[in-house]
Amino acid sequence: MVAAASVVVAVGTVAGMLTALGDEDAGGAGRAGPQVSRSVRLDALPVSPSLSPSSPPSPSAEPSRSASPSPTARRATPAPAPERTSAQREPRTAAPATRLYRHPGSQVLDWVRAHPGDPRQDVIAARIAGHPAAVWFTDHTPATITARVRAVTSAGAAQGRVPVLVPYAIPDRDCGGHSEGGAPGLDAYDAWIDRFAAGLGSDEVIVVLEPDSVAQSACLSAGGRADRLASLARAGRVMKDANPAARVYYDAGHSGWHAPAKQAGWLRQAGAASADSSDGVFSNVSNFHTTADEVAYDRAVLDSLGGPPSLGAVIDTSRNGNGAPSDGQWCDPAGRKLGRAPTLTTGMGRIDAYLWVKLPGESDGCRGEPGTFTPSYAYDLAR
Repeated sequence: MVAAASVVVAVGTVAGMLTALGDEDAGGAGRAGPQVSRSVRLDALPVSPSLSPSSPPSPSAEPSRSASPSPTARRATPAPAPERTSAQREPRTAAPATRLYRHPGSQVLDWVRAHPGDPRQDVIAARIAGHPAAVWFTDHTPATITARVRAVTSAGAAQGRVPVLVPYAIPDRDCGGHSEGGAPGLDAYDAWIDRFAAGLGSDEVIVVLEPDSVAQSACLSAGGRADRLASLARAGRVMKDANPAARVYYDAGHSGWHAPAKQAGWLRQAGAASADSSDGVFSNVSNFHTTADEVAYDRAVLDSLGGPPSLGAVIDTSRNGNGAPSDGQWCDPAGRKLGRAPTLTTGMGRIDAYLWVKLPGESDGCRGEPGTFTPSYAYDLAR
């Protein structure tokens, strides 16, 4: 992918993403794109147990590399669709659990524990490693996937917190780009999803289903795209059948890519408009577009998508504090910063959560090896 990319580099097995900082408004004056009014400032989420070097990682935590863009296709700048009026939209019910789960094992935590004397350690620990984040499952491991998912969901349930899980094993992932890989075929993927769903438990969990799998599906043949979207629709149904409390979100790309109506057409084929398989859409994974632009874009996608008014959106705010670079740079661009803190209470209609899905400090491949934690990059984002 190019400037507007949003793919993840998948190198290992599980990435426990820990996030931080910033109820700073991610909106940016003077940037092109749809605008919305500012929302209320958000308080940072409470930090989970202390980051002492002795804190043991979860047995399921095999910290791996995740979010990183790769250049393969150009995106069209979307034209925002009219937003529904409040009379047309039903208020969404607040989640019963309001705190997100912080996984105890990740590259950033490993670095923090191993470098107590580094002058950057305090900032990285407080602003990145001390907050909840997504946990990625990036390899096709049928024999172990149920146990690894269950380890995360049961730990979240024990703390009364909501885990965010990212299954990322779709066949032909990234269309042969930096994050290529995934299951050997859709039959194998469907079986892997069955085992993934078996680990979801019965408590609330958020599933960010296959970043870029819908937005990037234009690289496939028409038949291949239809098969992929049907498999994604099945995945959502299987997960919600396994755990009715699971909240499953589908790939909407981001505000610098496809027009909302085009993206919504693919999403409809992927089951995103059906309450049997979907709770809505996600956007901006591994990207930098402002929260304001993503809110407007996601609402436009949802309006075009149709479906029940309960459908909402979650936005990756991990690196969008300064918006996207004006030159379209996607690989560890300078001058970026952490965005809004992860929260399930956004104060914005149809926006269910701000999440940190991309692992802050894990390189896109320019500041360090793709997917590896790079303290200089983390420090630049956080300070």
